[in-house]
Amino acid sequence: MPLVTWFEELSREAVPIAGGKGANLGEMTKAGLPVPPGFVVTVDAYRRFYQESGLADEVAARLARLNVDDPAQLRDVSEALQGLIRRARVPDEVRRAIADAYTTLSQRQGVEREFVAVRSSATVEDTAQFSFAGMFQSFLNVRGPDELVRRVKDCWASLFGARVLFYRVKQGLVGESLIAVIVQRMVNAEKSGVLFTVDPATSDPKTLVIEAAWGLGEVVVGGQVGPDRYEVDKDSLALRRKAIGYKDFMLVRDPQTGENVRIDLPEEQATAPVLTDDEIRALADLGRRDEAHYGAPQDVEWAIEEGQVFLVQTRPVTTLVERAKAPAPEQGQVLVHGLGAGPGQAAGTVRVLSSPDEGGKLQPGEILVTTMTTPDWVPIMRRAAAIVTDAGGMTSHAAIVSRELGIPCIVGAREATKVLKDGMAVTVNAREGTVVAGAPPEARLTPAPSAAPPPAPAPPVTATRLYVNLGEPERAEEVAQQPVDGVGLLRAEFMILAALEGAHPRLLLQQGRGEEFVVKMADKLRVFARAFHPRPVIYRAMDFRSNEFRGLKGGEQFEPREDNPMIGYRGCYRYTREPDLFALELAALRRVREEFDNLHLMIPFVRTGWEFRECKRLIDQSGLTAGHRHLELWVMAEVPSITSWLEEYVRLGVTGVSIGSNDLTQLVLGVDRDSEVVAPLYDERDRAVLDTIHTIIRECQRLGITCSICGQAPSVYPEYAETLVRWGIDSISVNPDVIAVARRNIAAAEQKLLLAEARTRGAANHDGRERPAGPGPAEPSAA
Repeated sequence: MPLVTWFEELSREAVPIAGGKGANLGEMTKAGLPVPPGFVVTVDAYRRFYQESGLADEVAARLARLNVDDPAQLRDVSEALQGLIRRARVPDEVRRAIADAYTTLSQRQGVEREFVAVRSSATVEDTAQFSFAGMFQSFLNVRGPDELVRRVKDCWASLFGARVLFYRVKQGLVGESLIAVIVQRMVNAEKSGVLFTVDPATSDPKTLVIEAAWGLGEVVVGGQVGPDRYEVDKDSLALRRKAIGYKDFMLVRDPQTGENVRIDLPEEQATAPVLTDDEIRALADLGRRDEAHYGAPQDVEWAIEEGQVFLVQTRPVTTLVERAKAPAPEQGQVLVHGLGAGPGQAAGTVRVLSSPDEGGKLQPGEILVTTMTTPDWVPIMRRAAAIVTDAGGMTSHAAIVSRELGIPCIVGAREATKVLKDGMAVTVNAREGTVVAGAPPEARLTPAPSAAPPPAPAPPVTATRLYVNLGEPERAEEVAQQPVDGVGLLRAEFMILAALEGAHPRLLLQQGRGEEFVVKMADKLRVFARAFHPRPVIYRAMDFRSNEFRGLKGGEQFEPREDNPMIGYRGCYRYTREPDLFALELAALRRVREEFDNLHLMIPFVRTGWEFRECKRLIDQSGLTAGHRHLELWVMAEVPSITSWLEEYVRLGVTGVSIGSNDLTQLVLGVDRDSEVVAPLYDERDRAVLDTIHTIIRECQRLGITCSICGQAPSVYPEYAETLVRWGIDSISVNPDVIAVARRNIAAAEQKLLLAEARTRGAANHDGRERPAGPGPAEPSAA
């Protein structure tokens, strides 16, 4: 047998010579499909190397003793065997054959040394019965004969990788395994992805599925970005559905080094469709031809370079039989499970959206399904009957907004955007965290009522004040009728998004529209101040993170790109860096306070004394602190450093602290609260979090300022409220849907403390250890 064979000399019957992948490429080439040229280092070349190296006995002995269910042993044996292969000498004849073929390939492309991709092709790989996809090694941008030979040896060594050994044993492939290696001209792809000639999720044989991203295809195959997804009718090649993913970076070949380099993409390109309609149709047609030639559904990797489409790999889809047996969803069958994050239950038809740009597709009363939401989703969310997201936890954007809007919501559902399809009738049960097939007649087909349950005729009176968290002006009058003592957290984000009309605030300033923004913000703030007057309304200044601001029109040119925006350019520090933007908010606040002095200011995400000192200077400069109308100045306790800096904040004029338990929890525990991966670690009841909160409350008491909490915990955990009351917190701020429950929890906690104190005093009086000073019972200390 030859040591090297060109693609055009191979066919699907050549698996014993070229391996499964190599045989496929030869077959594709013969079928006239656009395959980048190349050759295969055959199984005979590997056999020659293996035999002449004298490794056979040692390899066989090690494999005979291998227990693949012992991870440590599997790893050690794998590393030892791969080391043997890499250290062994390649026979001169084999080395020469590889180098000569490489030189010929380069000359055919009109270059001295062509960049090539080097991939394994085992004799049992990519066949209809087995798929070793992703287990063998591949190497891109290989250049020069010496480097090529090294990479061929690396591919041979991957036959003894830990995952491959495990799979071989479990599949009964314990005998001799042979491997070929593909050497193929490297396509410097501008666009790339995968194509399935049958929908892999539903086994629908009439649907082709294309996934696409910018640059090289590794980002799609490796799941590193969210690719675009195109569903195409196989018969007509008409585009049935298009879902644009978020491709935040791409890999390209560096023209100097030949290495793959990462390029971060601007927002416009990250959210732009990768493929044109003509390219979608061309790919679908090639996929249809590929499947027709093989007579079976195919999983294809493709790339586009300078407008030319290439198919770089094809293999059978190996899991269709199993998927085809899956029954269609039955009425009441659970389709998706996640975290119930918003109140109630709702039913309707599914609408899957990949970005806010598709918001026009969502009809009122439909179920919004998406990967994750950000502030620019809010106008769309208002129209939904319920919301389901793949990602996020109980304190993610979708969870917080849905609770305020009174919309049922499930977050962290992982596969919702893949399992749920447009037009499906489903019921979302946010209490159970489930989406079930079908919409029973008794289920609501419209959004869950946003109003909180009507208060009891005589709500309990509590010494601990009960505030409410709000952000929607439309709900101000309604919630103001509830038995609350004011607004403990007035979120700026909803109002600002409406005032900005989807544009970045810097863009408005460039357009000379700063005064327009101030007027609109003042109008919205006035709604809250008037509705709750004379009860206090604590306005938290704008706290968009850079990734959220970037989604606004023009945001890409103004916002930094941060790997971890949750602890990045936000809050108090942003005000000190962009005082002109902060001044717009302060101007709106001052105008409203000229009419309603119950509107006060809270600064979020304060990290250290010097930044707050500068922030306070800006507030004083605005005129807000001048005159007889006393401004309450609050800070959010989200960063644990407040326990060290609070005395300085008070010296600078702070009169109140509101504990933001959502951010405080993530920073105390080091847990990203937007990540469903580490969601089990996120717990506001953790001892470290509670210790920090207790310290903050005690420090506020020592300094003589008011202390509140506006995070999610008191709304979710009744015992949390009891603990806070026991520690002496002044107020608790909750979501509108739990006002009545929170009031009862606070009252019960206070009564429990009073009862415990009375019992203690009674016991002391009874045994004579404490005597009242007069004839009646002793009064409790003012302390």
